[in-house]
Order: sequence, then C-alpha cells, then structure tokens
Amino acid sequence: MNIVLFEPEIPFNTGAIGRTCVATGTKLHLIRPYGFRINDRELKRAGLDYWKKLNLAEYNNYQDFIERNPVFSTGKEQKLWYATTKARQTYADVSYGAEDFIMFGKESAGIPEEILISDPSACIRIPMYGEERSLNLSNAVSIILYEALRQNGFDGMEKAGELHRLSWEGE
Repeated sequence: MNIVLFEPEIPFNTGAIGRTCVATGTKLHLIRPYGFRINDRELKRAGLDYWKKLNLAEYNNYQDFIERNPVFSTGKEQKLWYATTKARQTYADVSYGAEDFIMFGKESAGIPEEILISDPSACIRIPMYGEERSLNLSNAVSIILYEALRQNGFDGMEKAGELHRLSWEGE
C-alpha cells in the first residue's frame, strides 16, 4: 500500500503516520510544502525510532507526484484514492488493490477541490456523526489503511501476537 500526504502541516501527525507505515510495510509519500522541517524534533518524537526504517518518497508538488508515479495514467492495477470529507461514498464502499495509493490532504484544508474533481469515483470519506468536520489526520490514515490491508488479507502481516510473561491457555 501507499499513503500520500498532500502538504502536511503538523509534524506529530506525519511522525505518527510514518510509524504506522513502518508497522504495516506501507510506503509514505510526502508532497511539499510541509508545515515543518523534515528533521523536526516533534516529527521524530512521534515516529520514535521507526523513522529511520520508513520507506519514504518526497515530491516538490502534486504535479511532481503524478509525473513520478505514472501508473495512474497507464491503466495498471494501482489506483489513487482521495480521502475527503466531501466524498459521496465511504472508505468501506470501495475495493482496494494491494499497491493502491490513498491520499490525505493537509490538516487545515484537505485536498484541493481542483484535484478531487479529476476523479469523483476515487473520493472516499469516513462517516461521522453530527456536524463534526473531520478526524485527526493520523487517525484517519489508520482507519482507511487498515481497511485496505484487511481487504488484501493483511498480506505479509501474518505474525501472531505473543504474551511477554505468560502463555495463552493450551500452549
């Protein structure tokens, strides 16, 4: 899977998302400008020691991202999904491929509508109660990423959990 952050602004969110990407074998794509420096202490703190293990790609802008990932225009299997509160369908209404890209917008404004209208069928949202505008970015990434991973059988993530001091009954 591939997570794309369009102009992320808050270092803690990006650090936490980076940590989630490492834990799931997901590549993180960051589109500039950022609201922080990539070596920001808060970014590293949120990512803990995971940041050095992160499969990371950086882009100067959205056009650079599209040009360096031509799979979207070649008819290959990968799809680019846009996570937005403006979508008509939910993240659970669609089928994700194992190599798909899921883009999330900057915390203060989301993904620009000029990008969203390029493919309305690729826009997905997380349902929310009431008049709430959005969830925390790192939470939103986790929700949608884990649904995409579930749909693909958690490929490569088969290791079962183990107790540290005790053992499960019957083992």
